[in-house]
Amino acid sequence: MKIAVDAMGGDFGPAPTVEGAVQAANELDIEVVLVGDESQIREHLHRLGCTDPRLTIRHASQTVDMHESPAVVARKKRDSSIWVATELVKSGEASAVVSAGNTGASMVAAFFILGVIKGVERPAIAATLPTLTGTAVMLDVGANVDCTPQHLHQFALMGHEYGRHMFGKPNPRLGLLSIGEEDTKGNEVTKEAFKLLKASPINFIGNVEGRDVYSGAADIIVCDGFIGNVALKISEGLADAIKKILMKEIAGSFLGRLSYPFLASPLLRLRRRMDYAEFGGAPLLGVNGVTIICHGRSSAKAIKNAVRRAKGLVDSSLNELIQRDIEESLAQYEKGDKGAAAE
Repeated sequence: MKIAVDAMGGDFGPAPTVEGAVQAANELDIEVVLVGDESQIREHLHRLGCTDPRLTIRHASQTVDMHESPAVVARKKRDSSIWVATELVKSGEASAVVSAGNTGASMVAAFFILGVIKGVERPAIAATLPTLTGTAVMLDVGANVDCTPQHLHQFALMGHEYGRHMFGKPNPRLGLLSIGEEDTKGNEVTKEAFKLLKASPINFIGNVEGRDVYSGAADIIVCDGFIGNVALKISEGLADAIKKILMKEIAGSFLGRLSYPFLASPLLRLRRRMDYAEFGGAPLLGVNGVTIICHGRSSAKAIKNAVRRAKGLVDSSLNELIQRDIEESLAQYEKGDKGAAAE
């Protein structure tokens, strides 16, 4: 298996990306194609003392800055590292692409080069969140600001398969993020989506509120990309604030400093559970290929784990399973429409 990695994406330049790719090749025994400025990539490989033949380089003369409009990529930057890396997946030279660069650029490249699975109108970013009972998946967290009820239903089908095959949950509980548990709560989109999900064969448990996201009440949480992205960013900020406040309180008293040796181990476990680097990246579900979108501040560890997740998605044939679910759902709707017309 060969994974294409956008070496020029990320807030810290190619250094952590190249290091993470080296770690992934060693630990996962896979081939990695580093896409970007060849001279910079070689410089970082030399610094790491890496001569591993499983790492190759594909030169790309352009990069996409974080502030650039995603539309610029399709119009003017088709030799950018993210575009070239995605083309490697389209041509079959790579099985998946991983990028910590401009999220919009990653989505545009995947949409235009790979296209969407038949029956999927909008792809969705699926983020993994820690909960009191393990992990949960939230989608969409940024790909689609405005959604229809049908889009949310498709997100649910994709999230259902993702939960089953990537997290080993045979019948994941799926909740619709809303402002109340009652089926009458929410805006018109969520209320219509509720009806569609209730009629689906998946394990729909109804509406879930924001306070339920981390409780473990649901394994899959469906929402539009605007709400999902805001919820994700608030969660990241809160987790960072909790860690800083906790360390400040411990360091601010004699008893706190005295007890720290006893608290160090559980604090380390807590940090790992809340660290996005442990999850690596979030897949863009619904496109014809595996695309992993990473945090802009991704460390080498995060990149390594993103490559690990990409490998898992390829091994699980997740796209084929999503395609099957979408086709079955469409067939069910067509059957229902014909039955209603006959009546």
